[in-house]
Amino acid sequence: MPERRTVALVTLGCARNEVDSEELAGRLAADGWELVEEAADADVAVVNTCGFVEAAKKDSVDALLEANDLKDHGRTQSVVAVGCMAERYGKELAEALPEADGVLGFDDYGDISGRLQTILSGGIHASHTPRDRRKLLPISPAERQDAAVALPGHAQTVSGEPTPPAGPPEDLPEGVAPASGPRAPLRRRLGSSPVASVKLASGCDRRCSFCAIPSFRGSFISRRPSDVLGETRWLAGEGVKEIMLVSENNTSYGKDLGDIRLLETLLPELAAVDGIERIRVSYLQPAEMRPGLIDVLTGTDKVAPYFDLSFQHSAPGVLRSMRRFGGTDSFLELLETIRTKAPQAGARSNFIVGFPGESESDLAELERFITEARLDAIGVFGYSDEDGTEAASYEDKVDPDVVAERLARVSRLAEELTAQRAEERIGETLRVLVDRTDDEDGVVGRAAHQAPETDGVTLLSTDQELAPGRMVEAKVVASEGVDLVAEVLSVEGTGCTEEAGR
Repeated sequence: MPERRTVALVTLGCARNEVDSEELAGRLAADGWELVEEAADADVAVVNTCGFVEAAKKDSVDALLEANDLKDHGRTQSVVAVGCMAERYGKELAEALPEADGVLGFDDYGDISGRLQTILSGGIHASHTPRDRRKLLPISPAERQDAAVALPGHAQTVSGEPTPPAGPPEDLPEGVAPASGPRAPLRRRLGSSPVASVKLASGCDRRCSFCAIPSFRGSFISRRPSDVLGETRWLAGEGVKEIMLVSENNTSYGKDLGDIRLLETLLPELAAVDGIERIRVSYLQPAEMRPGLIDVLTGTDKVAPYFDLSFQHSAPGVLRSMRRFGGTDSFLELLETIRTKAPQAGARSNFIVGFPGESESDLAELERFITEARLDAIGVFGYSDEDGTEAASYEDKVDPDVVAERLARVSRLAEELTAQRAEERIGETLRVLVDRTDDEDGVVGRAAHQAPETDGVTLLSTDQELAPGRMVEAKVVASEGVDLVAEVLSVEGTGCTEEAGR
């Protein structure tokens, strides 16, 4: 009998990282590793790091150090860093953090089992040397599909050859998704939530002056629709009810496959997958929003009218310095177009304050926009220099104390405005997916305008027992900050009304 090998995956950062972790879990499970939930119960703790901003990098380092502490009083023998921070800094991270027994980049994902086995056995796998991954793919998007580059979510090795299947589906461990095509990854779920993310693409071709993501995630490359559909069908078979489509820029989907409108045709196909109750699209670029895409997002059954729009700012001068487009009035016009088609549509965004050169009038323009925009959720971040970005070289930096003051000021305004927006929804009837039940909050769900983790929730008032994954119709009767309180009117698929269930 082979020796028992256990591994735990600790995931930080965004939904894209969560998908990457489940791909790694699928590869490891297919090669005989036993996946456990707690790092303390694992021979190897794999920390999937985030490398986006300083706070996220600090969280990643803290998680690695916490996992390392388990070596002294737990089963854990090795701690390995993967993910964006590991890819971005490579050897530099390994030298600065000797507590990590290995720092693996994306090129290592194709043989993650072998890499972990080497480290667990006391061997050394050299940390990779970071490189600008944009330069690994052809400039022309149409030439990228067959490029010899490792791409998480695309199941392709650095040699350019697709990762060989782990075996026929019947030979795979229970719960591992078979590779439905030569570019489809293995995948194993790391939780039981009724919601799962599916990657549409990897990388980004935009050159925002504040963002380093393209340098370590690479240029934009779409996954093929057949792979996205195959993975969605598998997830539906695993009990998933809501799919969230993720990438660095979903509005660019299909441009390297010869059809920039491919998302408009893919969404109805995904919504028709048996068992799926909701499709949600995240990471939309305002400058790339097309009338046809708005029509599909607001008019397709089971596709949430949800708009996660990356505005970042609204003062035209600041946006130009960010190498972005638009302004307050054009953004408000976009939101009005959306709400004309779907009055209950959800909208959220993130904003950066204190960007180099931002004046008080620029900040006032941003405040005007978010005051008029009626967004359901708002994230506000204070600007800080990021290694390797154009903005880091700008000279007209805002004093850090002023950045902190502006961050606090806009954050307070955002909190007030999103609470007001939630209050506006009192009286609406919403379709709510039950997420969980617990002793403190009772039955917790999310309406179409509420994405997992980033937005508010809907607290359901009912005497019925509702398991995660059930879809209900509920009327909003109150709000608590960004959260809603709603009375259940009926439970889909049962024919029961709230009164009948009492």
